[in-house]
Amino acid sequence: MNKIIDLNKLDKSNWQSFTFEQIATKISKTVQPSEAGVDVYVGLEHIDANDIHIRRKGIPTAVKGGKLRCSPGDVIFGKRRAYQRKAAIVDFEGICSAHAFVFRAIPEVIEPKLFPFFLHSDQFMHRMIDISVGGLSPTINWGDLKHQEFLLPPKEQQVEIAELLWAMDDVIGAENKMAVTNNRLMDGFVEDVIHGRYLNQSGVKQTKIGDIPDEWDVVNMQDIVTVNDGAHHTPTYTDKGIPFLRVTDIQKELIDLAKVKFVSEEEHRELCKRCKPERGDILFSKNGTIGISKIVNWDWEFSTFVSLALLKIKDKEILDINYLKLILDSIHIRKEIRRRGKQGTITNLHLEEIRLFRIPLPPIDKQREISESTMSIGSLIETTNLKISSSKSLQKSLINQVF
Repeated sequence: MNKIIDLNKLDKSNWQSFTFEQIATKISKTVQPSEAGVDVYVGLEHIDANDIHIRRKGIPTAVKGGKLRCSPGDVIFGKRRAYQRKAAIVDFEGICSAHAFVFRAIPEVIEPKLFPFFLHSDQFMHRMIDISVGGLSPTINWGDLKHQEFLLPPKEQQVEIAELLWAMDDVIGAENKMAVTNNRLMDGFVEDVIHGRYLNQSGVKQTKIGDIPDEWDVVNMQDIVTVNDGAHHTPTYTDKGIPFLRVTDIQKELIDLAKVKFVSEEEHRELCKRCKPERGDILFSKNGTIGISKIVNWDWEFSTFVSLALLKIKDKEILDINYLKLILDSIHIRKEIRRRGKQGTITNLHLEEIRLFRIPLPPIDKQREISESTMSIGSLIETTNLKISSSKSLQKSLINQVF
């Protein structure tokens, strides 16, 4: 990839400035879902931040109101809450949310394969945030966007840059496939263990969660764990102070302290009256992206966000922290979340519902045996996730070197 173009020595002296309406066309054809004649609907909830691909889809019969037509090669861009950085390539005939723009690259000005990466550049995204208007749900107006000017390289250079960025995207795609395979391997193993198919179980018995080994019990979460709530409000952030954890901060293997928000010591003391993470606890997301868990394996002082619940083991003689983490990440708990989650503008899970999660509980020695048996798979998952994170960081760096 390095032979294609040296991004560190880009000569921009012959680059030209274009307004956005010269770079892309806004597709504005609105249709009713029942009259669209297509099978695919994409809402902003189906697009992941910082991802040029659409990995989830809905169906037109599940939505109402006017939607936008989109075709293969178009890009759906979230015009509401641009800070969420949602822009993804369409590979189908379908409809999408009216809270998005549908852009179609003008090939005489910008290489279509380069266009989605251009939209994900910090320069473009920051500009979109700057021109957004409104309070709770800031929105981009086309009248403001179409006059924004951007510097672009000559077309032949655009092709070279696009090849480089797509090669990097192929690497990320291969790593994502490996991650899916690893996670399925873990899911399958844990499910087999729960239902008595591994580890020399003597027999199984029927329970409310299905067959489990004879010597195991089924308990509610509240029987073995104390479930506390996080902050009741989003605090006022400060430039320094006590780190404040949000769902986004616990999604990666390692917490990036450079991206963590801070609160004052005074507010930290107030927040910690409700939820103070300590080593050996588990943080569990209960709003938005539900079901992310992270063992607290540090001794730093943190506060936590309203979207996180704090799980404290009541008796470590009967419950192993690593076993609990395995169960929280398992298919079993994902089923519990689907059954108990409250659907609204943002999916959320009440603390009372978390307390009623049904948990398979083996003897403590069996819990530790299960945890140790999954260590090699867990290590593989962690290594792959780190590779994905590194590749995405490199891709983002490359994009920003260009634009």
